[in-house]
Amino acid sequence: MKDRLDGSSLLCFHYFNQDQKIKNLVFAKGFTTDSSVENRVFVSVGGLECILSIIRALRMGSCFSAESRNPVPTSPTSTLGVRKRKNFRKRPPSLDRQQLHRIASRMFLNGSSEVASLFTQQGKKGTNQDAMIVWENFGSRTDTVFCGVFDGHGPFGHMVAKRVRDSLPLKLSAHWEVNLKNANDVLREIVGSLNSEGTSTGSPVEASMNFEETDKNPEIFQTLKESFLKAFKVMDRELSMHANVDCFCSGTTAVTLIKQGQHLIIGNIGDSRAVLCTRDKDNSLVPVQLTVDLKPNLPEESERIRKCKGRVFALRDEPEVARVWLPNHDSPGLAMARAFGDFCLKDFGLISVPQVSYRCLTEKDEFVVLATDGVWDVLSNEEVIEIVASAESHSRAAQAVVESAVRSWKHKYPTSKVDDCAVVCLFLGLVSSSTAKMNQGKNMDEEESSSTMNIETGKDWSALEGVSRLNTLLTLPSFVPGEDDENREPGGK
Repeated sequence: MKDRLDGSSLLCFHYFNQDQKIKNLVFAKGFTTDSSVENRVFVSVGGLECILSIIRALRMGSCFSAESRNPVPTSPTSTLGVRKRKNFRKRPPSLDRQQLHRIASRMFLNGSSEVASLFTQQGKKGTNQDAMIVWENFGSRTDTVFCGVFDGHGPFGHMVAKRVRDSLPLKLSAHWEVNLKNANDVLREIVGSLNSEGTSTGSPVEASMNFEETDKNPEIFQTLKESFLKAFKVMDRELSMHANVDCFCSGTTAVTLIKQGQHLIIGNIGDSRAVLCTRDKDNSLVPVQLTVDLKPNLPEESERIRKCKGRVFALRDEPEVARVWLPNHDSPGLAMARAFGDFCLKDFGLISVPQVSYRCLTEKDEFVVLATDGVWDVLSNEEVIEIVASAESHSRAAQAVVESAVRSWKHKYPTSKVDDCAVVCLFLGLVSSSTAKMNQGKNMDEEESSSTMNIETGKDWSALEGVSRLNTLLTLPSFVPGEDDENREPGGK
């Protein structure tokens, strides 16, 4: 039977055997087949044409040329279509990380610029799994800064954190451009329609000015909120398909922000934290927590996890730390309700959807601190802003916070292992330079080692009151240096 099929039928026969979706649709249409379809095909010519129509409807035939859709019998174009489809599905080339790291206004190592200070230090638990970034002139906008800190966990958490650090800003910038272009196109169409109907009394110049003003109003929050949601979703999907980084039981937090002029937009998953330092009516420094530590014991998070059959409970020897567990196994025990990666729990309530919030900055706002839980577990919001405000210089502010956190770990919990720490301090009211003046020196080789409205001002959201713990309790093989050298960055330990 197979020998009597023409070129078009052979092409259809190929997809019939290769794609289970097509088989299911054939069953739904009432055609007959069986498990030995490779040897016997009871499908009429009309049925084959119907299957081809289904293929095109599923957009699987969009890579075919006009000739290959109706090939002449024995023509090579019947197999050419298959080759084209294979090439069409090729993934784009991977990101050139070395080229990315050479961008002058992008900082990811210990150092500082005119507007920011950043510092990370390895704890006593092994490889430093924290990562951080400050990207000035973000998206080629001179008044825009992107900042983020990422706290990895699990055997390959350090790889996940750095992958997100490198890829998430690019995705966010790309989605921002698309959303902004779409909004601008709609506005231009409205303005053009009003002008053509003679309902606008303003001149073309006035219309242009109104358009520019619309670009700068707080509607930027809606545009960026959508961009954050899309970028985080795409980032997590990319991690699920990444061949070189095992994210099944490894993941990372992400607390990120974009500052454009007086607009501050924050996107957060996990238990890293952003805190703003501002001045009250008495001109005293006070902290304003910009994010919520998204832990499993929060009612909304716990309810979602349980609805998805996940379990939330704390161990007897650490009753303060709620963890997420699989339905029928006492693993992995993740100490957060949202994260990138950790795909073993993604069907049981763990999500990577960020909480996105907005704040309009004023002249009373001094700086923002982003830090991983290695800092917040031992230092309060008030202590952190006091350390930054009293630092000998802006360039040393982040390092001062990390050093204070390490001392607190050793003093409060002398028998516990110090956690990794990463801190980014963004100073407000300063003009971003086009080229960051990075004071990295010897640190260039130490990378690897080394909604807002309802949050009360001054409220202490200390994560665990210093309890020493792991973000996941799953017993897994430790990361062995040297086994994944091709995936790690130069200079890593």
